[in-house]
Amino acid sequence: MSFVLGVDCGTSGTKTVLFDEQGNAAASALREYPMYQPQNGYAEQDPLQWKNAMLDTICEVIGKSGVSAQDIVGIGLSGQMHGLVMLDSGGNVLRNAIIWCDQRTQSQVDRMNSLAADRIVQISANPALTGWTLAKLLWIRDNEPQIFERCRHILLPKDYLRYVLTGEFATEVSDASGMQLLDVKNRCWSEELCSIFDIDTSLLAKVYESCEVTGKVTLHIAEITGLKAGTIVVGGAGDNAAAAIGTGVCSQGRAFTTIGTSGVVFAHTDSPVIDTKGRVHTCCAAVPGSWHVMGVTQGAGLSLKWFRDNFCCAEKETARLLGVDEYYLMDKQAETVPVGCERLLYLPYLMGERTPHLDASARGVFFGLSAVHTRKHMLRAVMEGVAYSLRDCVEVFREMGLSISDMAACGGGGTSALWRSMLADLYGCSVKTITSKEGPALGAAILAAVGAGLFDSVSQACGAIVKQDKVQLPDADRAKVYEQYYQLYRKLYPSLKERFSELSAL
Repeated sequence: MSFVLGVDCGTSGTKTVLFDEQGNAAASALREYPMYQPQNGYAEQDPLQWKNAMLDTICEVIGKSGVSAQDIVGIGLSGQMHGLVMLDSGGNVLRNAIIWCDQRTQSQVDRMNSLAADRIVQISANPALTGWTLAKLLWIRDNEPQIFERCRHILLPKDYLRYVLTGEFATEVSDASGMQLLDVKNRCWSEELCSIFDIDTSLLAKVYESCEVTGKVTLHIAEITGLKAGTIVVGGAGDNAAAAIGTGVCSQGRAFTTIGTSGVVFAHTDSPVIDTKGRVHTCCAAVPGSWHVMGVTQGAGLSLKWFRDNFCCAEKETARLLGVDEYYLMDKQAETVPVGCERLLYLPYLMGERTPHLDASARGVFFGLSAVHTRKHMLRAVMEGVAYSLRDCVEVFREMGLSISDMAACGGGGTSALWRSMLADLYGCSVKTITSKEGPALGAAILAAVGAGLFDSVSQACGAIVKQDKVQLPDADRAKVYEQYYQLYRKLYPSLKERFSELSAL
């Protein structure tokens, strides 16, 4: 039997999973590493720690699995997007990577918009954003010119790991879409954007499709890890694009919702559609010749964690005594409250909001509190408010002409049957879970399986490997009630927008 490796370079750690050709995990390993914040709003990581984490986890999974290196036919890479890794002429890291959540670049974004706001959207399919790679590169040029002058290669986090494995400078379309230097419609670097911002195209890696072979494991890395020299490494994908493959979202009409700290609604599309208002992101998908649209709500699982930590001490203690998950007990409490929480609504803007409002000043609100309401009402209102915010993402998709008929749920919140039922009722379609919980690592491995020739296409591989688990169907009666509350929810932000600004100025 053949095996493939999926390596996922996340923000908190790198996870490597070895899968057989049917998608079963033979072994996995995780290594964590820190994030550095030298100033407020800064976020950096050391690429050498990513490198060591990857090499250590590869060694561990090969050792734990007992699988022969001869049977490992390919490696796929997934990773956090938008990070800036800078190498000198010898391939040495010049400084810590500035990662996706860094917010130091507002002045660079303002300058980008003054130079070419419309062309940035038209070519890169997204407005200029502080967290994306080009703004970071401009910040380095403005503030660390000695580093910029020595830079000869710019790589994304997972693509630095590819360089470690293969010695090749390469990237792929899904991750490169988040740099704001890619022509997203034509899936290649934009000579025009590079010219506008005076970026030498020789700094940029060669662009591949996600399932294409980008290089092979070197003899040096083979000796360190136990891999076979010459093992292929495919393009892989950015984390959400890889998660899409890992959940089988690879054709028109399919989508997934992730409820983690933030919430993401991700939809596959066969043509590049762009929201000119910048409320959602459009990127190349990991399926050749296709794209994806992604909406983000900032405070999804974060809202429930905040409520748990501050108001659910009893559930936490009971869960500890019973040996169960405290979120399971919280679900059971919320289930006792009717839809709409007896006229109580929650806006989940604890960290501002992205889709659809793009407002860093927005803040969380309980609306409609009365003496009838209890802690259980507030708990359910938090869950419903997050579901309404995710429905906002779907509404933007519908404005753009994207129809969703098949929705998967993943992330920690996706394990909640109550939350899945809310999403099904609000989306108006079934919401399913997938048997594998490996997400991006599985998606990267599926791409490797295609590159190694185990499957003819990404869609064929997903059809063979991704297995459906639970299915939640919408309930027409509940959906009618939710719709009334959702329409009121949509009116609250416009009513409060100016008040949020006043609050932030106090």
